[in-house]
Amino acid sequence: MSQIRLQKYLAASGVCSRRKAEQYILDGRVAIKGQIITTLGTKVDEDATGITVDGKVIHLEEEKVYYLLHKPKGYVTTLSDPQGRPVVTELLHGVKERVFPVGRLDFDTEGALLLTNDGELSQKILHPSFETFKTYEAHIIGVPSRTQLAELERGVLVDDKPTAPAKVGDIFKRGNNSLVTITIHEGRKHQVKKMFAAIGHPVMYLKRLSYGQLGLKNLGKGQFRKITSAETRLIFTKKR
Repeated sequence: MSQIRLQKYLAASGVCSRRKAEQYILDGRVAIKGQIITTLGTKVDEDATGITVDGKVIHLEEEKVYYLLHKPKGYVTTLSDPQGRPVVTELLHGVKERVFPVGRLDFDTEGALLLTNDGELSQKILHPSFETFKTYEAHIIGVPSRTQLAELERGVLVDDKPTAPAKVGDIFKRGNNSLVTITIHEGRKHQVKKMFAAIGHPVMYLKRLSYGQLGLKNLGKGQFRKITSAETRLIFTKKR
């Protein structure tokens, strides 16, 4: 029987991404037959039993599943929340598999959110080397100049570090304010909001439209659909 690293086992079980699994191990949340494991690189059999996370027994998932959710405002993109706020998995009515959100959307941000039990895919989407492009619609205060939009495209300082070049798409005036689409491939916390704040036009409303070419289409707020493994390839196809 072949062996795999414990963090890979956890990711394959659908508990979380491999990166987060590593943190779970370091935090002492993972045990094998009651013994806490804190060493990264620990190997286990693929058919191992008695592996737990926070006391809950974990098994490898046989089938990988993928759901695209139109996340509404007022939900957190975690599996639980110490403040008791609603979590996105509560919206997946009828879904029996244990899935987790890939990445995050702020509590007050709407839009496309992928949920899966495929830790390997999650790792690929989140890893900077794959440059997964994500497109957002931002309703911002004021009307930015061409010069300011060009700053976003070149990169602006966010938390004392320049952002990677972005692509600014359509811009529409809404009274004294504007609606702008922007595509980025980084995933820093609150990045889009901080980018617009850096040019003096804070975000009032934010919505993620797509991962690559995988978009919401006709999904209404709170609705979701199951997508195929073939459709996940669209995630890594740059939006034209």
